[in-house]
Amino acid sequence: MWHETYDEMMKIIISMFRLDKYRPKTMEQSNVENDVEFEFHIYFDDAFKNVDNRRHANEYAEILVDVIKEVYIIFSEEDPCMFKPKAAPPPQKIINTPYGGRLEYTLPKGNLMMVHLKDKTLIRHKKRWSQIMYMYYILGWRLNRQYFKEFEESKELDTLKKRLKKESENTYVLALDGDTDFQPAAVMLLIDRLKLYPEVGAACGRIHPTGTGPMVWYQKFEYAVGHWLQKTAEHVFGCVLCSPGCFSLFRGAALMDDNVMKRYTTKATEASHHVQYDQGEDRWLCTLMLQQGWRVEYNAASDAYTNAPQDFKEFYNQRRRWGPSTMANTIDLLGSGELTSQKNSSISKPYILYQIISMAASILGPATVCLMISGSFVFIFKMDKNVALVLAIAPPTIYLILCFKLKSDTQITVAAIMSTLYAFIMAGTILSIIGDLVRQQTFLTPSGLFIISMVALYIITAALHPQEFSLVVYGLLYFICIPSGYLLLIIYSIVNMNNVSWGTRESGGQAKTTAVDTIKKKIMNATCCKCPCLKTEEQSEEIIPAETIPQRETTPQRETTPQRETTPQRYDEMDFWEELRKKYLEPLKENKEQQEKIANDLKELRNRAVIETITQSRVPSTRQAYALRWGLFVDWCSSRGEDPQRSYHDAVDGTSLGKHQLIVRFLRGARRVNPPRPHPIPSWDLSVALQGLREAPFEPLAIYTVIHFVAYSDTEFKSYRKKSRRVVQTPHSNHQQETQPDSHHQTMP
Repeated sequence: MWHETYDEMMKIIISMFRLDKYRPKTMEQSNVENDVEFEFHIYFDDAFKNVDNRRHANEYAEILVDVIKEVYIIFSEEDPCMFKPKAAPPPQKIINTPYGGRLEYTLPKGNLMMVHLKDKTLIRHKKRWSQIMYMYYILGWRLNRQYFKEFEESKELDTLKKRLKKESENTYVLALDGDTDFQPAAVMLLIDRLKLYPEVGAACGRIHPTGTGPMVWYQKFEYAVGHWLQKTAEHVFGCVLCSPGCFSLFRGAALMDDNVMKRYTTKATEASHHVQYDQGEDRWLCTLMLQQGWRVEYNAASDAYTNAPQDFKEFYNQRRRWGPSTMANTIDLLGSGELTSQKNSSISKPYILYQIISMAASILGPATVCLMISGSFVFIFKMDKNVALVLAIAPPTIYLILCFKLKSDTQITVAAIMSTLYAFIMAGTILSIIGDLVRQQTFLTPSGLFIISMVALYIITAALHPQEFSLVVYGLLYFICIPSGYLLLIIYSIVNMNNVSWGTRESGGQAKTTAVDTIKKKIMNATCCKCPCLKTEEQSEEIIPAETIPQRETTPQRETTPQRETTPQRYDEMDFWEELRKKYLEPLKENKEQQEKIANDLKELRNRAVIETITQSRVPSTRQAYALRWGLFVDWCSSRGEDPQRSYHDAVDGTSLGKHQLIVRFLRGARRVNPPRPHPIPSWDLSVALQGLREAPFEPLAIYTVIHFVAYSDTEFKSYRKKSRRVVQTPHSNHQQETQPDSHHQTMP
């Protein structure tokens, strides 16, 4: 969790309480076989603030505590009657920890919930480091600790290893975002998948974006197509490359495997690391698992719902992170494709080829959109093809230049305006194609076949998912937004690759608690029926003072809490957290020189990506010719100690040197004084070669064929070398025989 709203917190907390009710911890409360036990952990980033030089829980942590209390009271009520005594608030334990603080709750059906409140002055914040916290705590401390204690008690090592292996294979971590809404049946489907197939290291479900507005409508169809086609294709032909962190189940043994959890703690030190490690941590974790031979699967029946960006700016910032990180992790996986295909039976070489083609299609996406827009101009305005191509390329080129000059927010504003104009062009294209089909009274035209085949593909795919068939309505919006999503967004993502901020929920302002207070008063006061048992929130807080969250000094040395004094086990656990914090999770120190270096490296990486994307528009022979000339120029500059990026001449008389009349006339005269010489090697002529093959030593063909001649010449050379070697070795052997006449063990070569 991090800076979620009241509604988003309510979704995830209600989902956890549903799971607690679905699988009670005690057998007495359960009517079904207790085949699985649950435990809930919430890792809350940046949960404290400074107040009078002391660290207090901020407004977001307070809202979370209030939400847990409200949901606990609702799920504790067995009697639905409204005229009943108010249920007691949930008992909680407050524990001081090296990373901040922890709240512990026992849910109504007996399962345990822990809320880990992280202080960013004591421990690293952001999602990847929270994942490392729960991986090492759940799998390292909670799982391995008990076997280590038994090992210290001199129990048999082989038996302990077998038990640990079995338990790690049957321990699962369900990763969730702070706004995910799900049903217990969806979780059980993922658990059954991992129980049935031991080679599966992770499984993800069908993610449904929620919200209102055109941006959410666009994402609903985008998510649907991505799951219907891409996720399913990866699951069938190979395995899924990314199991999203908003709703994915991971096997403990897979996370504990070599080069997975340990390498996941790597601190980013290079520009590419920031893009791959921190911008797309979920995909990188799956990449590490795939490289170790684990399979990642997709379960279309396991549904989960998460909030999607509702405005244009938040959507672009989210995809600015996803795009480069996806490409970086795919390149990493393809770079080790041969080794990965040997260790992972689900990743074959044809599947690697499929991913290469998919990446090539993604790189060519902007050029394809430009060609499509050019065709639209030709089709609608009946203009020349070359003019249409220039008009199609000009706007994205201008936007590319503006992205280097303007701030990020201004870039997004320009992209929004251009997206609107492109939407009108795409809508006009669709109407023109339909009108052309009606006018010609046939659909057997290139544009008609393209439109009909695309619509048929989506309708047939949606028909195979009848519960989601209504999403095809958003297909029209998705189609007219193609230039925005596959042209402008890619330009924005590549140019802003040096921006490694999260992009969403970046504001750390005051939380809006008005809605919370209003809902509380409406529910708790119940103005329609004044009942003495319904007390106000303020009275409840006075009765149970333990509901308050503790205050802590900003100094790192804090007094030991009573819990740690009375419970030795707590002391051991605090030592574990302190050691883990110092080893992997200590807050990163601000080094201005290092930050400047990383910023410059990110800009250089951004520039290389932009240049490589632009050069892909040239054919390979042209790129090779340019690379040769550029290499010569770089060598010339290096020999003179000049920077090739800055070795240029200023304009003369307001004109560049290449267009200045005197320079042009001088070069023309130099060409006439020293004209280019003809190539000394004549061009190859087939008739001359055939005529030569008809003469000796190639004739007669019965004796001298080309292959025979080449083979004989090579054999002759080898026999000559062999004969020469024998001539050299024979005197040496004779000399040895003369010096050692009694030797009978000399072996002649």
